[in-house]
Amino acid sequence: MGLMKKITRSRAFQETVGYIIARYLGLVRRTNKFVMEPPNAYDSIGPMMPVIAAMWHGQHFMIHFAKRPEDKAASLISRSRDGELNAIALKHLGVRGIRGSGARGRDIRAKGGVSAMRKMLRALKRNEMVVLTADVPKKSRVCGMGIITLAQMSGRPIVPVAVVTSRRIDFNSWDHASIGLPFGKGAIVMGPTVYVPEDADSETMETLRKQVEDSLDAIHLRAYELVGSKDPGAKAHLVQKLPGEA
Repeated sequence: MGLMKKITRSRAFQETVGYIIARYLGLVRRTNKFVMEPPNAYDSIGPMMPVIAAMWHGQHFMIHFAKRPEDKAASLISRSRDGELNAIALKHLGVRGIRGSGARGRDIRAKGGVSAMRKMLRALKRNEMVVLTADVPKKSRVCGMGIITLAQMSGRPIVPVAVVTSRRIDFNSWDHASIGLPFGKGAIVMGPTVYVPEDADSETMETLRKQVEDSLDAIHLRAYELVGSKDPGAKAHLVQKLPGEA
């Protein structure tokens, strides 16, 4: 067991697995027929670049499908060992990793929160789109204030994004993570942009936080609807019925 743990934690092993994940996701992207909503999303969002792309936890495997080849992007990634694999995979997919995460009420310096915020601000200044989860760990689909603060400090707009496929594996995890399978159909849905004024007070910040949360919920419901599926992570009062269901 000690030898196996040493092997799985080695850089060579992680690089190999990360590369395989990237190549697999490339296969999923090529073999699924994607629709985009709105159809002219790039026409309206392109001139706003760099933007802050917001996603829910568990949707990180395929979110990069929404990125155009010419868009420079950086993604906030956990500092855990699992995060290292994600960072390597994203590197092979043309997305730079920014390591750090929130602390769910503890001193954010303990997990690199302040450092991560500074790095994200620098990335936006360098014209890199920043991709991050709007919800915090273990609080699935409840938008935190971090992404709102980033938008306020940077002056860049938030764009909610959902990417789903009809054929996929849904994991029984706290974040209802999904990973697509090849040879199906997919949907990329983007919500309205959200700007956070530099002088926004606490009440305005809360209103905009809820706006991002509601938008992410709505576009995920719509994306799953477009591929003929239900959203496994939808909140109870939002669960939709498929055609033909009682």
